[in-house]
Amino acid sequence: MSNFSFRLDEDKIARIKETFKEYIRPNNNEYIDTFIQKDDLTITIYKTRKVVFQGNDAFFYASAYLDPVKKRQAGSDEVGNGDAFGPIVVCAAIVEEEDYPYIEENHITDSKQLSDVYIRKIGKELMERFKHSLLILDNEKYNQVHLNNNLNAIKAKMHNKAYLNMKQKGYDIPAAAYVDQFCKVEDYYRYLFDEPEIYHDLIFETKAEEKYPAVAIGSIISRYAFLLQMDQMERKFNMVFPKGSSDTEQIAKTTEEFVERYGKERLKLVAKLHFKNFDAYR
Repeated sequence: MSNFSFRLDEDKIARIKETFKEYIRPNNNEYIDTFIQKDDLTITIYKTRKVVFQGNDAFFYASAYLDPVKKRQAGSDEVGNGDAFGPIVVCAAIVEEEDYPYIEENHITDSKQLSDVYIRKIGKELMERFKHSLLILDNEKYNQVHLNNNLNAIKAKMHNKAYLNMKQKGYDIPAAAYVDQFCKVEDYYRYLFDEPEIYHDLIFETKAEEKYPAVAIGSIISRYAFLLQMDQMERKFNMVFPKGSSDTEQIAKTTEEFVERYGKERLKLVAKLHFKNFDAYR
């Protein structure tokens, strides 16, 4: 079941009520203005003007009330979750309508489709141009947090914090705010149940970094920050750490060398210890 939530102006809310007036149902929730149920679709309009579309056809109906893609939008993405070494990085960014010529001229797309050389070249420029929030969870903290949170829970909390940070900075976050979906929407919010504040006005889509420039920018800034963190780690330990996790032979060789030079206890400073690559060292 899909779930899309965002804040709408009074005119669009009035349009929804008029379009679905025969499907309005009674509700006793003091926070809900209008509850609509039509076949497999439910629309909940809160008194705060937050509107939630749920159901298999939720995106079809919700998209009618969103501005076109080439408008103001926000997006967030993460990198590092598939790397045996190095941090987890999440970035949320905002794109204004006037940014599109720049985005097209500079071939802004999903970071996985760009070389690290190009990301190093353009990353700082993106950080200076676009409003964003960047979060970096280093390996030592990651291994500590992972004792009580799985990887998806960690990512959910970081995405949530990235949007809250932008809100706290006073940024006007667009209604079209996308998350590159990595788990079911209900699980995303379940992971946040004990957080002091939750940013709800999000649209979840898989492969969002290929569809929405704001998500692509979030992914590039995240990758840029990840590369800088890896640079620092390599200077500190005078070693080269392989990226990714598929080259098991090289990871094993690097791990063995690191433990020999610095001891098993310090492995938590550079590696995600729950990866199978490090079974022998836990």
